Amino acid sequence: MGVDIGSLFRNEKISFYDLHDRVIVIDAHNVLHQFLSSIRQRDGTPLKDSKGQITSHLSGILHRTANLVDAQIRPVYVFDGEPPPLKAKTIQQRRERKEKAEKEWEEALEAGDLAKAKTKAQQTSRVTDEIIQQSKELLESLGIPYIQAPSEGEAQASYMVKKGDAYAVGSQDFDCLLIGSPVLVRNLTSSGRRKLPGKEAYAKVYPKQIRLKPNLKSLGITHKQLVDMAILIGTDFNDGVRGIGPKKSLKLIKKVGNVENAIATFGGENAPTFEKIKEIRKIFLEPDVTDDYTLEWFVPDNEKVLKVLCDKHQFTKERIEPILEKFSNVEHMMKQKTLF
Repeated sequence: MGVDIGSLFRNEKISFYDLHDRVIVIDAHNVLHQFLSSIRQRDGTPLKDSKGQITSHLSGILHRTANLVDAQIRPVYVFDGEPPPLKAKTIQQRRERKEKAEKEWEEALEAGDLAKAKTKAQQTSRVTDEIIQQSKELLESLGIPYIQAPSEGEAQASYMVKKGDAYAVGSQDFDCLLIGSPVLVRNLTSSGRRKLPGKEAYAKVYPKQIRLKPNLKSLGITHKQLVDMAILIGTDFNDGVRGIGPKKSLKLIKKVGNVENAIATFGGENAPTFEKIKEIRKIFLEPDVTDDYTLEWFVPDNEKVLKVLCDKHQFTKERIEPILEKFSNVEHMMKQKTLF
């Protein structure tokens, strides 16, 4: 879900053309959740093959990746590894919310309320090990690089941008800015619309770019102070201090300098201990990442793609072949000697 800091940042509306020949590191779990949530049937049931296996994620990855490559954008996907121990509470809370939504989905179906059923169904999405493995298999057959992060995927993605191996992180979450990604690109979809959470409605959207340094300068804070603000608001690793939102946290941190001083001066319900603050800071400022990766794009193995999608999951050949034609720009990517 990420930290609620988006309202503080200025964004720039961009187009796919602005990202030509750019490497964009995509938070795989973030987009998989999007696909599993939005690509569903009228009653909320995800797309499935004849064996009952979910295929929403495969459809989403195929179309999203094809559109990016067709626009001469170089996508690379990063998958989550082991979550930090401090995230256990958040993971449990998410599991409980999904279980509640599943029960409400069943009740809505029994009542014949398909609109409510689909809304509740969209809150039940789970990225399983099987879904991850199937996604990697499809990406490999498409010739698209992917990386297995040792821990948080967005941390690995942000590290690659800071290192200069990519231009931006592609994600809906703002957490990569807390980790220090110089650039975040949101709404990385060519459809021009995005489904509103929990509603049967869509909003018109455009890709938006958020640059970290100009925003920190405009806010008058450092990167470390941004992390301290997030700790006051609440992160995936701690509950926020009751009554403190983005604007109030900014005001407090600018006034007293850091989260320890804010808590010592003003107190607050649910305030983390100073020891826990150090642990959370380390997750954002010194994340667990790896240099063990290569970024190479290859022409899709059409035969393998058809085997993965058609033979294993009953996609139709007539549906897949036109989409594969969008990967003609891969040869251009292979010839380019510079990243951007």
